[in-house]
Amino acid sequence: MTKWKNMKPLYKGMILIILSAFCFAMMNMFVHLSGELPSVQKSFFRNFIAFIISGIILLREGKSVKLKKDAFMPLFLRSLFGTFGILCNFYALDQLDLADASILNKMSPFFAIIFSIFILKEKIKPVQLLIVFGALVGAMCVVKPSFQNTSTVPALIALCGGMCAGFAYTMVRFLGQKGVKGAVIVCVFSGFSCLVTLPFLIFGFLPMTASQVIILLLAGVSAAGGQFTITSAYCYAPAKDVSVYDYSQIIFAAALGFFVFGQIPDLLSWIGYFLIVLMAVLMFVYNKKSSGSVNNG
Repeated sequence: MTKWKNMKPLYKGMILIILSAFCFAMMNMFVHLSGELPSVQKSFFRNFIAFIISGIILLREGKSVKLKKDAFMPLFLRSLFGTFGILCNFYALDQLDLADASILNKMSPFFAIIFSIFILKEKIKPVQLLIVFGALVGAMCVVKPSFQNTSTVPALIALCGGMCAGFAYTMVRFLGQKGVKGAVIVCVFSGFSCLVTLPFLIFGFLPMTASQVIILLLAGVSAAGGQFTITSAYCYAPAKDVSVYDYSQIIFAAALGFFVFGQIPDLLSWIGYFLIVLMAVLMFVYNKKSSGSVNNG
């Protein structure tokens, strides 16, 4: 504990965001491991655990939550697109290799940049636009679009999930600027997702074995761990300094996919992984240099 207290905030942020990447990779593994269950059913378990944990945090704080009127619509959009993004991701996890599904879902930061231009009125420079394009090329290497390729549709759905997540994260950023607490955002999103999926869960419920229940509960715990560690990471250090380490999830996903499921991505997928991670690193370096030049100026 003493070493942790004396550690620089930047290093704490780096450790926590890598831990969150591991938690999300574990969540994806458990979802894949749970077998042939409806994506809605898996989503419900994943969000129900996060709802309980975030609810407990809010109750322990003992303060009434007051939201401004201009926060309601962003909260709804964050919840709606976040739910759709999870359903797409969980469907893709059942159809694709663990690493492929994970890397396509990790396109969300690049989509967030695009959405922030139109929603948050943020300016994007030509270099950043080229980096985003490079990441999309990498995604296409993983998708390998072809009418003969049976994995094309699941890969495109995974990419759609990353796009929805990017929009949801843009809403999270907007809400953060309005002073809405992270626990409130997590609680509202998780509760909304549970309510949306509950009717489908009731009418389309598939009986589960005891092991499947335990696996989905572990997926929920992993997801909650990922959400709260990534929130803490951004409290310790700016996103521009630590967000690139979130792509360590791809390494964890590839390792888990190989050791647990015996999955070996093909050469084109590896090229796609390399391009996407490279674009993430280039964006990280460019943003840090831009920030440094502004501060020096």
